[in-house]
Amino acid sequence: MIFDENYTIPKMFKDTAEKYPEIVGQYKRVAGGEFEPILYREVYQRGLDFGAALLSIGIKRGDKIGLISDNRAEWMQADLGIMAIGAMDVPRGCDATLADLEKIFTITESEVIIAENNSQVNKLVGLKDKIPSLKKLITFESDIKSEVLDAAKAAGVTVLNFDDLMKEGQKWRIEHKGEVEAELEKGKGDDLATIIFTSGTTGTPKGVMLTHHNFLAQLDEIPERIFLNPGDKALSVLPVWHVFEREVEYVIVIQAATIIYSKPVGSILLADFKKMNPHLLPAVPRVFEAVYDGILKKMRKTGGIVLALFKFFSNVALLQKRMSRLMFNQNACYTRYYTVFWWILFIIPWSLLWPIYGLGNLLVFRKIKAMLGNNFRAGVAGGGAFPKVIDEFFWSIGVEVVEGYGLTETAPIVAVRPMAAPIFRTIGSAIRGVEVRIVDPVDGFVLGRGKQGVLQVKGPTVMKGYYKRDDLTAKTINEEGWLDTGDLAMMTIHNELCIKGRIKDTIVLRGGENLEPLPIETKLAESRYIKQAVIVGQDMRFLAALILVDEEEIKTYAAENGIQYDTYENLLLSENIQKLYEGEIANLISAKNGFKMFERVARFTLITKPFEVGVELSAKQEIMRFRINDLYKEQIAKMFAE
Repeated sequence: MIFDENYTIPKMFKDTAEKYPEIVGQYKRVAGGEFEPILYREVYQRGLDFGAALLSIGIKRGDKIGLISDNRAEWMQADLGIMAIGAMDVPRGCDATLADLEKIFTITESEVIIAENNSQVNKLVGLKDKIPSLKKLITFESDIKSEVLDAAKAAGVTVLNFDDLMKEGQKWRIEHKGEVEAELEKGKGDDLATIIFTSGTTGTPKGVMLTHHNFLAQLDEIPERIFLNPGDKALSVLPVWHVFEREVEYVIVIQAATIIYSKPVGSILLADFKKMNPHLLPAVPRVFEAVYDGILKKMRKTGGIVLALFKFFSNVALLQKRMSRLMFNQNACYTRYYTVFWWILFIIPWSLLWPIYGLGNLLVFRKIKAMLGNNFRAGVAGGGAFPKVIDEFFWSIGVEVVEGYGLTETAPIVAVRPMAAPIFRTIGSAIRGVEVRIVDPVDGFVLGRGKQGVLQVKGPTVMKGYYKRDDLTAKTINEEGWLDTGDLAMMTIHNELCIKGRIKDTIVLRGGENLEPLPIETKLAESRYIKQAVIVGQDMRFLAALILVDEEEIKTYAAENGIQYDTYENLLLSENIQKLYEGEIANLISAKNGFKMFERVARFTLITKPFEVGVELSAKQEIMRFRINDLYKEQIAKMFAE
């Protein structure tokens, strides 16, 4: 499908609502954990009602409307109304800090901001002196405390309720028949749909200006790679304000599938899987890691013959699928490849392992897959690096999880591994209409296939620029329109992309050695005792690591090995536990696993506080290294003390 220059996101919603009016567009969570269905025609009409309400309070085309909320059905309805009248949203989640909110709305000079609940209203009212443009707050929830309302009134801010405004919008549409629809039809593909401020993993949030066409251009091919049928269900667990979740929802809407609003919390997610039986789960890699860890912990707790069978059949599956990938050319390939050699070498062992794999599927893997329901078709991992051990595990047991890649600046999808013909450890080729190339990070020369360099992107998905920052835009997009992603990548002979790390994360040791921390961190996280690792060592002689401990596994280890302790903190300081982690780190980051001598981790510090979104993690749950360096500066300094 090819969209003309006048096509917009609200027009896409209109087309889906007119073609599939009685299909459920959203499932909204209500009291008691139940879900309330909202049909596509209802979603579309609610969007128009809210658009009318905005017109009734003076909002006009081109205005910038703040939208501070976490995942909920009203988010899409409100955003549809904003875009329908030619305004644009400036979104962020409820975890946004006061400093973030101040910066975002001072820069955009938003007069109207939608705030999800009492907490967000209170935050914004408290910032009124620093956001002088603020005049009105619209809240999704009605239980705003009287003292907050009094403070808002004193500050000269009017607080309005979303449901009340929807009723006003319905009246306004009757009195001004056809005006909202007329505004919707005026929209152009090049109109701004949103200004999304990046989560700031490198320290400085920037306002990314994205048009309707930036989002829609991806929908020309993505439904071919991530396919859904009308009425199929997808779980929404990503931050709804983030560009990945936003585009995923458009992929769902254009195929008339259904969005179910869940949470990336293990117990809630699995319960929703059981209750709603979805077909698709788009999520950050950490969600799939949590599922993987949950499976392993359940097997270890069960123990006995069940654990033994799980280990045996898992190893058989890994071996059999590794052979399959070589025989059927399903690995990333950087040189000419001849499968006949692998067929000669593996045909007998591969054939012998096949019935054992089938038995494993019957006895073990089928039960694991049942946790995801009988409709589950695929997961889509994006927003961060997908660990090889997780990728290979799901591949081997027959659970499809494909990896995608993109940036806020590309709205966001650059490539995604196709569900129908996946190539292991790649993100597939660039989507139709998008050009990519790999360039040398030093001289900018274009590199051939199989050479590692910086990935650059060009095409209709590339942002219009950074809001009020032409200087930063010029540094990111060159005169020919190539956007520098800052990510290291390689291209296969079949044009699939493999992401190798982030150039801004590159650590340079005193000896001049350059290395990427991500592969080391990913490998360390394979340990059952390590929840997360952060590698540090810029300008130092060696590398060190902050190790986030898995408390449950450590206590289990202590019990199994008869280690006595009075407090958990003293347990971690004990010689037994320190030696355990020394051994884990040495075994994982070793020559046998492909690591160079200078990539070895010489020292480590065990930490117990889980990383939090908005503190150590971005909204995509990526490590914000500048925050880590500040929050743990004492521990880091101690590791490098002579």
